[in-house]
Amino acid sequence: MGKVSKVLVKENLKDALYKAIEAIAPLDKFIKKGDVVLIKPNFNTADPPPASTDIDFLKTVVDIIYDAQPKLVMIGESSTMTTNTKKVLEKVGVFNILNSKKPARIYVFEEFNWIQKEIKNGKYLKNVSITEIIEKPDKIVLLPCLKTHKYAQFTGSLKLAVGFMKPIERISLHLSFIQEKIAELNTLFTPNLIIMDARKCFISKGPQEGEIKTPNLILASSDRIAIDVEGIKIIQSFKGNSLYKFNPWQIPQIKRAIELNIGAKNENEYEVIEIN
Repeated sequence: MGKVSKVLVKENLKDALYKAIEAIAPLDKFIKKGDVVLIKPNFNTADPPPASTDIDFLKTVVDIIYDAQPKLVMIGESSTMTTNTKKVLEKVGVFNILNSKKPARIYVFEEFNWIQKEIKNGKYLKNVSITEIIEKPDKIVLLPCLKTHKYAQFTGSLKLAVGFMKPIERISLHLSFIQEKIAELNTLFTPNLIIMDARKCFISKGPQEGEIKTPNLILASSDRIAIDVEGIKIIQSFKGNSLYKFNPWQIPQIKRAIELNIGAKNENEYEVIEIN
């Protein structure tokens, strides 16, 4: 049975992150000594959290991963095609991580090759170009924010996969069946660990702006569906949220991800561990 942890953040962010990870499994289950690890944050734009990844959150995750003695930690991103990824990363301070005692190597996906991939079970998305960087690491760690999305209803770990995709192809992605295409894109890789920053969240609009609430939680899992469903429930717990009418399991990106065997099929297939 899979697990999703939900940890209330008190004072120390690193402690909360460690608790969230260790609640589902020891860190060395996810990251082995000598691994090359790719971290995928959410810097679609340089808008402040929860629109994008909090820089302190990212730095702390890098520190924690280095505690497992990997060979290399990589941070990779491709922002929305209307912006310049390198400028976005500069604006939010990602390149300052290069000055750390244990710096991560930073990859702007547009500066590397895109590789064509066939989606074998694709019904809505049959072929896609994704960054060659995705094939370099031994392990992948996703760092989704928690927020609603004006086109995809919700953006969490599943939606984060769009950042691996060639920007020009994201236009057609958004034209129709965006949620189903998001799920199908996720069949091309499997993350080893997902850590969701739910200290703040959008409960309406999104992804760049919206009504902000502060659940003050960190979630961790290795199951994209389970962690996204629990994220949706957090949003739904606030009055005035835009998802109040929906059963999380029937939201199209979740429903299609279940059909593709990407993760849990229902709430009986994972355990929620809450730490206050």
